[in-house]
Amino acid sequence: MFPLAFVLSWQPTRFEAAAAVEDLERALEQLRGLGYQGVELAVRDPAAVPAGRLRALLARSGLRVPAIGTGQAWVEEGLSLTHPDPAVRRAALARLEAHLDLAAEWGAQVIIGLIRGRRMEGVEAERARGWLMEALGYLAPRAAARGVRLALEPLNRRETDLLNTVAEVRALVEAVGHPNVGVLVDTFHASLEEPSIERALEEAGDRLFHVHIADSNRRAPGWGGLDFRPALKALERIGYRGWLSAEVIPSPTLEAAMTQVARWAREALGAPPA
Repeated sequence: MFPLAFVLSWQPTRFEAAAAVEDLERALEQLRGLGYQGVELAVRDPAAVPAGRLRALLARSGLRVPAIGTGQAWVEEGLSLTHPDPAVRRAALARLEAHLDLAAEWGAQVIIGLIRGRRMEGVEAERARGWLMEALGYLAPRAAARGVRLALEPLNRRETDLLNTVAEVRALVEAVGHPNVGVLVDTFHASLEEPSIERALEEAGDRLFHVHIADSNRRAPGWGGLDFRPALKALERIGYRGWLSAEVIPSPTLEAAMTQVARWAREALGAPPA
């Protein structure tokens, strides 16, 4: 029904839901063996990625790359599209342009999540929103020229105070007005901020570009308290044809989490991952 991916990071990170792996080749082999079709790559700095080796490993695995995560640039380096220092905002834009180049090679989307930052002291919400709109307006045509889409993700209020709900993100996406800028819905964040994950997905509607799956405790689906059936039905109703990408805490181990996500997909979708 929906192709299945798992989020991995080849670079060390403090971000707990992007599982950092030292042996990417082995992790890709495990994903392929479990029936995954893709691997979402969380990348702090594309310049630090050994592109040739990554290209070879992905070709050998047969896995596709549906999206490139960018949040580590904020977590590890403080790069932010809404920082009051223009130099920091310019550095964040430059980093994202590098992500666009990487994404273009794999036909992947680029996720705008944590890299939008938080409102810093003295920065009003409208000012921060304006900086974010300017950044997206700058990036969108450059992404389009590379055949890349940008997926803006609502995040829960413990991680940012900028754009916590699908309604807020969709409104900003509409204001930016570029067809290659859309919405990413993460079931973990939605479980904290939305009255209904099902209604949030429907509100994203035709602007829904990507879906992250994680349970209420950010562990693999089935290891928390969420009932995913209404969300899956909502995706069917809106005609979503994109990926389900597991961005989960690798607990108790990465292999256990990957196995559980694949098991959940078989049970929830009524068939092996499509």
